Amino acid sequence: MRLEYFEMIDQVVSLDRDAKRIEATSAVPQESPVFEGHFPGHPLVPGVLLTETMAQASGYLVLGLMGFTHMPFLMAVDKARFRSFVGPGTVLTIQARLEHEGSGYAVTKAKILAEGKPICDAELRFRIMPFPEGMDGQMRAQAKRIGLIREAADA
Repeated sequence: MRLEYFEMIDQVVSLDRDAKRIEATSAVPQESPVFEGHFPGHPLVPGVLLTETMAQASGYLVLGLMGFTHMPFLMAVDKARFRSFVGPGTVLTIQARLEHEGSGYAVTKAKILAEGKPICDAELRFRIMPFPEGMDGQMRAQAKRIGLIREAADA
């Protein structure tokens, strides 16, 4: 996880096409400029970055299921709940499931766990659109780096 670059997912553990689910992991760094202001002397991952982590896992799920034909753009976050704090060094498990896809939209339910305990969850909505010029190559490179391309062999 590179918080300051918004690279939230370290590795895709599994992509289950039949169940329309993804599981990924990420390790919160011990140090990050983000922690200098959130909060001095008591570093915590901001809730907005935990939400982004769920959104990225969900986005990779949609990309993998659609074979990289379109790009999901986050449009809404509903029913977000935060149950615990996340500090430096925490290893996160991120799970997302596709609830609905059609008419140019996708809805996922996602959650983050640490040591099997729930950290947060949300329902996320995406607009599915053609890739902006040159972005599909960047997304494929990132997906390969985290192991999604390995899972999505037909991508």
